[in-house]
Amino acid sequence: MFTRSTILNRAAELLAGSATGDISTRAVCEAAGVGQPVLYRIFGDKEGLLSAVVDQVWDEYLTMKRRAVASADPLDDLRSGWDNHTAFALAHPHAYRLLFGTSLTTVPEAAAEAMRLLTEVLERLAEQGRLRMPPQEAGRIVMAANSGLALALILRPQANPDLSISPLMRDSVIRSILTDTEPVPSGASGVAAITLRAYLPHTEIFTLRERGLLDEWLERIQTEHDIS
Repeated sequence: MFTRSTILNRAAELLAGSATGDISTRAVCEAAGVGQPVLYRIFGDKEGLLSAVVDQVWDEYLTMKRRAVASADPLDDLRSGWDNHTAFALAHPHAYRLLFGTSLTTVPEAAAEAMRLLTEVLERLAEQGRLRMPPQEAGRIVMAANSGLALALILRPQANPDLSISPLMRDSVIRSILTDTEPVPSGASGVAAITLRAYLPHTEIFTLRERGLLDEWLERIQTEHDIS
């Protein structure tokens, strides 16, 4: 474990200081004081190493999100989550680009956890009847917009010299997924179906079979009103 952590720490340092966002396994091995066979035995290949480095760097951000105390209003948490995401991307541009801007075959675990934490906030909004679409769909929209903007700020800073574009886009995306900022054209029943579907996993007044049946009915209502 000590050898693995040493290699990861040296690799993270080299990545942060890289002018191009790339590092060589040779340089990592020299910095860690190990031979390349050791690195490949632990991580498999360079992509395995880079994936592990991304997870280590992102663990700082995800630890902060795990420990965050939920506010009274999940909308505040959604806004602050966007801002924190963007700030972290700008502070760790190479690790961020590896996670969201490349096609690593060894997918870092950080991506799945970041989405899970975002979805939890959106589920709270759905339970309050404020989300116009299922939390999972809203999560994909928010993550795509947030990561796309962050990559633009990292890769094309000259085209985006004013960081005020981030809160402007954040608020625009939020308006597109919430019911309390723009009326739902098909009426309240579709929104109610989304709200109740989000509530079902948290209640014990129905049996498992009853919850499944009710979820099916609510999905039909949701589909009928095209709120999906």
